[in-house]
Amino acid sequence: MAPAILPAIRRHFDPGVPSGDFSSQWEYPTDVFSVLLILGGDVVGRALAQLVGSRVTPVAFSFGWVAYAVQTVLSVIGEKKLIADPDYACKVINGRTGYVRDNSSWVIGRVVRDFDSWMHDSKRGAEIRTHLQQMLAKRWERDRRAAEDKKRGSGEDVPRPSRAGLLVSVFTADRAEPGHPDCDWVYILGFPVAILQLGVAAIPCGLFGDWSILLVTAAGILLAFGTGGIGQWTEEKWACRRNSNKTVILTRGNGSQHAIVIIGDGKGLDLEDLAAGPSGVAASTPYTTIVTVTILAVLWILLLITAAGIKQNTWFLIAVGAIGIVQNILVAGWPRSPEAFGIPLREEKHVFGEQKVMDTLFAVEDKYPRVGRSMLDTFFPGKLLPEEEERWCKTIQITKLHAYKKNDIEVDSRLRGGVTLPRAFQATIRPTNSREVCGTDS
Repeated sequence: MAPAILPAIRRHFDPGVPSGDFSSQWEYPTDVFSVLLILGGDVVGRALAQLVGSRVTPVAFSFGWVAYAVQTVLSVIGEKKLIADPDYACKVINGRTGYVRDNSSWVIGRVVRDFDSWMHDSKRGAEIRTHLQQMLAKRWERDRRAAEDKKRGSGEDVPRPSRAGLLVSVFTADRAEPGHPDCDWVYILGFPVAILQLGVAAIPCGLFGDWSILLVTAAGILLAFGTGGIGQWTEEKWACRRNSNKTVILTRGNGSQHAIVIIGDGKGLDLEDLAAGPSGVAASTPYTTIVTVTILAVLWILLLITAAGIKQNTWFLIAVGAIGIVQNILVAGWPRSPEAFGIPLREEKHVFGEQKVMDTLFAVEDKYPRVGRSMLDTFFPGKLLPEEEERWCKTIQITKLHAYKKNDIEVDSRLRGGVTLPRAFQATIRPTNSREVCGTDS
């Protein structure tokens, strides 16, 4: 029996078969593009969140669009929203009440994340940069002296610190028009990329008469631009009231190097509203949006099936997708200015920064009453030192007196005399002395 099997085995034993298969696959990778179309949906979603809101959203056709289209249908039907969740955690603090809200807005998350970038890239950040370098230099000198006190000569080995104290930058909001953000190079890039993709796709058409690559590319670009053009994007991206007078603080929270104070001035967006995310418009998501997104998902799947049937010149199609995914990655990750997110800001009015966070808060409070106090519970969630309590009590009394003189608040001097204290020292001041020292709201 064994001798009869050996010839059959020898006839099928051919080490050249795998190499031939590999060679054929690399020459005509027929199924690769279809597989790539269902990978990378997260990148597409972030790129869209960066650019949507204008009438035209130039996010390039690339790998991942089919997966993203299917996920979007589920998101619109279940969560009733299109835009991605923020990928950078931060807090939004009301500068008058001290109320703290965890951010749920993509726009605010990226403004805070990119602060170091647009602070360094703009002329308005000159004072901020100078102040920060001075703070770091003072902190470094203090650390080196402390090291020298412990061991002579060890100060030279102390590295330059990466952060020091708290730096508070104050901006004033300018007139904001949702749906009309500034067009930076990140936005404009999508148009030449689309033209380049069409040029690459036209090569096999011109050389070999194969117009299938050009057809799939053109259809993909139209579907990509169509997906970004849904009107619901604008409502979700800027889901807030306009012409706000609120003063808000944006920060990562306790331990952060920066806090950004934005004064509404009756022109800006209500950032406290915006921080709530698109939940306010979720219940009112129109059925036309759900139908549109579903139709687009079906068209993307049909495009996937069509692309799977292409057997020749597939490298050109992969090149088109590769160009698109590079643009998507750049758009999704590149830092942008607040103006590009529809939050125009005027030059900073003041910059505050001290080696100790508490001293920074006092400096802010002296210039902007209630604003420094509003950050107290965020940066000092525990008990304060007795001298800090006393200093805050005096500061609050001065603020209360000024407010009373300006008729900003109504105070019945016979019955009450105060303002709400931060939690940090509400619990530490003895009840018998709290009214005498600081005063409390009745």
